[in-house]
Amino acid sequence: MIGTSEAVAGGEHVARELARDVQLAGGPKKADPRADGSVGVTMFDLPGSSDLGVTVLLGREQLQAAPSQSLLRIKSTDGKNYLGVVSAGPFAEPDGLRADSDILKAVATHRGDYLPPYHGRVQVTILGEELKDGSLTPPRLRPLPNSPVFVLNDTEAAAVLKCGGDVRLGLAVGHAGVEVGAPSTSKSVFPRHTAVLGTTGGGKSNTVAGLVARARAAGMAVVLLDVEGEYTHLHEPTDHAPALSGLSDRGLSPQGVPAGAMSVYHLTGRDTTNARHPNRKEFSLQFARLSPYAAMEILGLSEAQQERFLKAYDITKELMRDLDIFPQKGNADQQRMALENDEFERGYPRMLLSLLMDVVGACLARAEKGPKEAKGRGKGTDDDDKDDAPPAFEYRTAALRTPEGKGKLATRVSAANPPGNAISWRAVIGRLARLNRAKVFHDEGGTPPMTYLNLVRPGALSVIDLSDSGHSELNNIVISDILRGIQDEQERAYAAYESAKAREGATAEPPRVLIVIEEAHEFLSEERVSKTPVLFEQVAKIAKRGRKRWLGLCFVTQLPSHLPKQVLGLCNSFVIHKLKDPQVVTMLKRMVGDVDEGLWDRVPNLAAGQAVVSFPHFARPLLVSVDPSAAKLKMSD
Repeated sequence: MIGTSEAVAGGEHVARELARDVQLAGGPKKADPRADGSVGVTMFDLPGSSDLGVTVLLGREQLQAAPSQSLLRIKSTDGKNYLGVVSAGPFAEPDGLRADSDILKAVATHRGDYLPPYHGRVQVTILGEELKDGSLTPPRLRPLPNSPVFVLNDTEAAAVLKCGGDVRLGLAVGHAGVEVGAPSTSKSVFPRHTAVLGTTGGGKSNTVAGLVARARAAGMAVVLLDVEGEYTHLHEPTDHAPALSGLSDRGLSPQGVPAGAMSVYHLTGRDTTNARHPNRKEFSLQFARLSPYAAMEILGLSEAQQERFLKAYDITKELMRDLDIFPQKGNADQQRMALENDEFERGYPRMLLSLLMDVVGACLARAEKGPKEAKGRGKGTDDDDKDDAPPAFEYRTAALRTPEGKGKLATRVSAANPPGNAISWRAVIGRLARLNRAKVFHDEGGTPPMTYLNLVRPGALSVIDLSDSGHSELNNIVISDILRGIQDEQERAYAAYESAKAREGATAEPPRVLIVIEEAHEFLSEERVSKTPVLFEQVAKIAKRGRKRWLGLCFVTQLPSHLPKQVLGLCNSFVIHKLKDPQVVTMLKRMVGDVDEGLWDRVPNLAAGQAVVSFPHFARPLLVSVDPSAAKLKMSD
């Protein structure tokens, strides 16, 4: 049996021999300087490996150094550098054992204290090969096994992701110090339209509140079509406890939109959810802005009713000329406007709903009277003229209450010889009367219409409160009217900018407008678009023209599957909150490019306030923790 002293001597002998062998081999192996600061190394590929997927093993001490969505740099042993993002993990795995081995199961179930040595594993999606100038190019090869892997710091990550902008959204998940935002002055972002999607409670309203407040602060004119009245208190700082806590954690403070920069508009005769707002304004609609073809769609007229509506519309235009309402005699500009007016885009200038109803009423009276008897025709008697005149009734339009006005109306109706069938005429006037009962259209001496020039002022936030409109049909008319009015003003402002740019050069700044449409599925649902193609075509034209004239649309909806694909196809930027319907997620996969599978897998389980964000200026889509709204939301939970 070997004694203790002999064992010690033997051990010392072995150590000396080992040291001698090390010296003969050139000394201890020096650490690879390329691996200094690395958190792990790449693993060998498996038969099921994907082209852009790499497995990285982490030491126990570095297990949590590479959280999900963090950016990594892989310095391949062949001298190439690659950038990647953690798309799955980190996972903890025991060394030399399967995680589901029987011994580990036994220890765990019997509350044993044994914990084997373990390491970490993450799945990395390669973004590209990093060139010497810092740019990325699609990888032709893959990182070799045992290549060191490094976590990018926040400054490096921000430079790679290119996700900055003065309209801040939040922080990148995986890099808590990287701010995510959109540049308000880049024509490739907001004018190319945005979609904010997600189920109820996912954080859409919070995202919209922060977006509009910061876009306004960046000098944009922001118009928010508020269907539920959630945003009428944005001039007040938030008092929502979770929001206050979240703002404090990020070094932000509660702050409302300056009251002087925000206005709350509501329809005449309708309430608002914030009647005490210091800049509350009542407005009416202009029937003249509503395309007659869009009006027929909204009213749901049959083919026979449409024929009568258009006939009455034409009679009204001629009557307006006779009454010197529009175009006025000797006014060349008005004459030109009348000739150039495109009724597929807007209605006839200065036409009032009350005047059109009077004309329809006259046509109805003629149809109810029936054709004149053959006798007496062609005699040119005064009695014949009286037969052509509609029976006396109370006209809505003051100009028709005079003998001269009544005579001109009778002459126009007689000359037009409108089709008969009183039933169809009654249906038309019934539908128009339903619109008139809403009491929202500008009439003689009533509430003035919207001044659209105020909506496109730089740095102005205009909240259009539609919460008390009563029905979606009226909302659609309001939204259509406002979109058209803003487009007209923006085109004038952009033409002035182009002229100033020609004179002043780069010092001229373009007017920038952002229109946010809440509950967009109610305005532009797949079913509604099929029934109102003219209305949708108007929105599509605004969207297409807006790309060149700094007019951006933002569609907000909890039901993206109800939006027609043409609407989502107009959008280049997406903020996707929690969506649980797999069919909706599959549809969005086809429409939103470059989002990796790992991010899509997270969408059904996103926490409130988290969103997958894709903007054109990003290097890649990101998982973002959206900032809590600093301003007050009316319906915060």
